Amino acid sequence: MLTLFVMKYIATRLALLAVACVLTACSAVTVTTDYDHAAPFAKYKTYAPEPAKKDQTLSPSSEAALREALRTELATRGIHEVSSSKADLAVVRHVFLEHNISVEHYTDWGYGYHGGWPYRYGYYGMWAGAPRTYVDVDHYIEGTLVLDFVDTHTRKLVFRGTGTAVVSDSEGNAENIREAIKKIVAALPTGASS
Repeated sequence: MLTLFVMKYIATRLALLAVACVLTACSAVTVTTDYDHAAPFAKYKTYAPEPAKKDQTLSPSSEAALREALRTELATRGIHEVSSSKADLAVVRHVFLEHNISVEHYTDWGYGYHGGWPYRYGYYGMWAGAPRTYVDVDHYIEGTLVLDFVDTHTRKLVFRGTGTAVVSDSEGNAENIREAIKKIVAALPTGASS
């Protein structure tokens, strides 16, 4: 009987560890991109970040991370920051926050509460080891950063990258922004138009 209890305890703990690992993996930045296949990406050598709109402001550390990551990552692709009047590309950013809820159900097959059911009315409890189902509800904020790359000569959108992650503290948000920009710029086409 004790062996069965230990096995159930270990199985429950492993299941909880697996759930924690999945939740941790979900906290990484998810990126999607799309682009105009006819755009002359090989000709784009300069860019200028557009000023943020009034409702699109970031914290100072996130703003610094965004500018630094754009400068660093685009430079590795041969695209350098210049004044807006000389830029081949205008980089326009959009920021969105969404309140979300995560609901997780799990069943505990352990003995807990002296073998009784969660309620304790009367003399009769459930059998030892009867399953109990728990619900964990987690409230979190998901942040989305959209970077639009606009050809300054044609005023057409030629590339869009979207990065999404769970919002955390200022250092975590800055790191998520750097990771999103790195992934977005890595997907930026470099060849001539198709």
